[in-house]
Amino acid sequence: MNCFLTKSMSPMACSSAGPAGGIPAAGPPNELYRTPRAGEKTFVEAARHRRRTMARDAAGRDGDGGGGRARAAPLPARRDRPGPLTPAARPRGVLLVAGAALCWSSGGLLARLVDTDTWTTVFWRGIFCAAFLLVVTGAQARGAPSARAGGRAGTLGWPGLAMAVCFATASTCFINALARTSVANTLIIQSTSPFIAGLLGWLWLGERVGRRTWLAMAAALAGTALLASRSWAAGSLAGDLLALVTAAVFATAAVIVRRYREVNMAAAAGLAGLLGAAFAWWPARPGAADVQDLALLALFGCAQLGLGLILFTAGARLIPVAEASLIAVLESVLGPIWVWLALGETPSPASLAGGAIVLGALVVHTALDLRAARPAPAG
Repeated sequence: MNCFLTKSMSPMACSSAGPAGGIPAAGPPNELYRTPRAGEKTFVEAARHRRRTMARDAAGRDGDGGGGRARAAPLPARRDRPGPLTPAARPRGVLLVAGAALCWSSGGLLARLVDTDTWTTVFWRGIFCAAFLLVVTGAQARGAPSARAGGRAGTLGWPGLAMAVCFATASTCFINALARTSVANTLIIQSTSPFIAGLLGWLWLGERVGRRTWLAMAAALAGTALLASRSWAAGSLAGDLLALVTAAVFATAAVIVRRYREVNMAAAAGLAGLLGAAFAWWPARPGAADVQDLALLALFGCAQLGLGLILFTAGARLIPVAEASLIAVLESVLGPIWVWLALGETPSPASLAGGAIVLGALVVHTALDLRAARPAPAG
C-alpha cells in the first residue's frame, strides 16, 4: 500500500485507500491521501505552517488597527478604589480641610444669633446651601466642558447619593443635638469621628493609620473631654445619641469622599442640602423667619455649610480619611472662641485648657506631615 498516513488519519481510513497514488477506489481524488511529491509539504505540515504564519501576523498587527486577533484591552481602573496619595498634594489637602473646619466652626455662633426653631433653621439652611452649591456646580460645568462631555460633571451615582444622605443626616442631627444637649457634650461626642473614620478607612480602603495619627486623635479626644468636663450633668440622652449619629455619618461621608474621587462632590453636597430641607419640611415653619433671620440663615447655609462642604470634599480626596476627620475637629476648638469674641461668653478654664490640647495636637501632627511632605534638597 502506497498510502501516506497523516496524524489526522486513522489506520482504518488509510486501509480504505485505493491502490496507486493514495486515491480511493471510488470518487474524486482526495488530497488528504495523496503521496507528497519531493520538496512538497504534507497536509499536516502545511496546516501547521499556516497557523504559525497567522499567529505571527496577528502578533505583529496587535494595537496597529490591522486584522488578526485583537489584543485584549487593559482592564479599566476600578472606580471603587481610592486614588493614590501623593506627598505633594498633602499640604493642599490639609489646608482645604482646615478651611472647612474654620467655616463649620461658625455654626454655634450663627445658631445662637438666629431666632428660629430648630426645624425651621434646618430647612432654610438646607435650601440656601443647595442654591449656593447649585450655582457652584453650574460654574464648574461651564468651566470644564471636557469633563461634562465625559459624563462626570453631572453624574452622582450611588456614591454621590450616599454621601448626600450622610451629610444631610449629620447636619440635621447636629442642629437637633445642640437643641437637646449642651454644646460641649455635642462637641466631645462629635470628636469621636476621627476614630470612626480611621477604623472605616482601615477596614474599607485598607489605609494604614500611623501611630502618630492615633496619638494625635487620642490627644484631641482627651482635650475635648477636658473642654466639656463641667457640662456632662446638663446633657440629655437623646441629644447625646444624636451627636453620636452625627459623628458616625460624618465619618462615613469622609470615607466615601476619599474612595470615590471621580464623583462630582459639589453636586452631591447640594443634594445634601435639599435632603436636609426635605427632612425638616413637615415640622418646620418657613414663614416664621423674618428678614434678619433669613440673612443669617443664608450665611448659615452658604458660607458655614456650603463652602465648608466644598472645601472638605476637595481636601479629603488628598489625605487619608483619619487625618481629614482629625483636622475637622478644629471646629470643636474654634466654635467656643467665636461665641466668646462675638457674644462675650467667656470660656471656662477647662474649656481653654482642653482647646489648647486639641489645637496643640493638631498643630504638631500637621507640622510633622508638612515636614515629611517637603522634597529633599538636591545634592
